Amino acid sequence: MSLPKLYVIGDSISIHYGSYLQAYLKGTMDYSRKDAREEALIKLDNPQGDSGGDSSMVLSFLKEKIRHGGIDADVLLLNCGLHDIKIDPVSGKVQVSLNQYENNLREIVKTVKDSSANLIWVRTTLFDDSIHNSSGVGFYRYASDCVEYNGVADRVMKENEVPIIDLCTFTLNLENDLYCDHVHFTETVRKKQAAYIAKALKERFG
Repeated sequence: MSLPKLYVIGDSISIHYGSYLQAYLKGTMDYSRKDAREEALIKLDNPQGDSGGDSSMVLSFLKEKIRHGGIDADVLLLNCGLHDIKIDPVSGKVQVSLNQYENNLREIVKTVKDSSANLIWVRTTLFDDSIHNSSGVGFYRYASDCVEYNGVADRVMKENEVPIIDLCTFTLNLENDLYCDHVHFTETVRKKQAAYIAKALKERFG
């Protein structure tokens, strides 16, 4: 009997915990994700390759997948949000407005329902404003925006009965030394994130 197929779409946070998640799910689920991992790792703040990017990019990618044969997975583990809340320091414009984010998520849910995959949503992880916005990455992010966008995602997913894995709260409850830079996590944290997600998936699909 073949294992359930898991397909992951997410930002660089999911790239970092991905190899550990794959290892923890060995023998339980067949792990795969958006391709070109090495390309995506070249510049983690410029989504490409297997980085999902913002919600508009995820929606476009999913629609293309459906158009070209569908999503070859039983379970779609999905997150977007960190790239949506990026703010241009010159114009002050957010990459994806809160209203558009909600519309995108609703369309994402609808698009996945047209496939054979079961959607699982992962809540977006937080960061320290002062560290992030002094890091010279070329754009700003604010944790308050992340909280607000998470709230919208929570509502959309609950309305559509999409299961939620609260990686945000789980991560915040770990040790104080969480970050290796402005937004990404240490190897220790990545392993724990993967174990947490693997446990949630095994409980539902194992």
